[in-house]
Amino acid sequence: MTNIYDLIIVGGGPGGIASAVESYIFKIKKVLLIEKSENHSQTIRKYYKDSKRVDKIYRKQEVELIGNVDFFDGTKESTLDHFDTLLEKGFIDTQYNTEVYSVTKQENIFKVSSSKGDFSGKNVIVAIGRMGRPNKPPYDLPRSLKAIINHNAYDCKGDENILVVGGGDSAVEYACQLTTENKITLSHLGPDILDANDINLEMITRYEKENRLKVLHDSMTVALEDVDGKANVKFADGTELTYDRVIFAIGGTTPVGFMQSSNINLDEQDRPIFDDNFETSVDGLYLAGDIIYNKGGSIAMAINHAFTIITDIISKN
Repeated sequence: MTNIYDLIIVGGGPGGIASAVESYIFKIKKVLLIEKSENHSQTIRKYYKDSKRVDKIYRKQEVELIGNVDFFDGTKESTLDHFDTLLEKGFIDTQYNTEVYSVTKQENIFKVSSSKGDFSGKNVIVAIGRMGRPNKPPYDLPRSLKAIINHNAYDCKGDENILVVGGGDSAVEYACQLTTENKITLSHLGPDILDANDINLEMITRYEKENRLKVLHDSMTVALEDVDGKANVKFADGTELTYDRVIFAIGGTTPVGFMQSSNINLDEQDRPIFDDNFETSVDGLYLAGDIIYNKGGSIAMAINHAFTIITDIISKN
């Protein structure tokens, strides 16, 4: 307990990076940023295809930035470069390749338990996001098909018959991207694709009209089984179709277990309870980024969370 940080930030995504930069600007002296991967922005690195658009307006949510960290429309590469530059300016102590297990408060000091030991801090911001734990369908997936059931497009071999499940930007982009070398079917709930941005909506509509892929509108997968090493998918309408590969792009899951172990109060739907400054039921423990949303929030929102949290921490000292 001899080395006590003024602030520990858990998660090296946009919310965590913005928190680090704001803390430096506001002259919080001892700050530690902990990230479980080998570099920051792992969700963008792992789940975004090369040259993927990264928009300030996400799912039609227009956000006016209120803090000191800027953000603008770009690509996967330009966004990563931007965050690289921000961290270089921040002079923040970073601990990569470190997984955090829990955050518990002992008297007035937090103990952050991790794979690299315990760290102590006066305040903690949890900005771990959701996409690191992709949503899975509500039915069992055969272990024997592990190699051909994915949550992104990176393992595709080419010349495959692939089903992409989901109706968001990632699902649409995977489906369109893979048509160059594969036979693609996109399955989504509802009669219309509502969760993709305007450019992706135009693209999937055009690809469908040009017969470059097939879209199963208003469809729901209810089971998946191994048939001779391929994925036999059963749909709610009774149809069964077989694919070489299935990609589930259906969002991420809030880490409920982590929040419970950190004594964060949750509502009846297992969502974290927090105030206007994103402080949880535990004084000094804050949440930033899309960990606090059911369907995910925008990068711009996460950046604003950071400013709000840091100004609240400053106001109490």
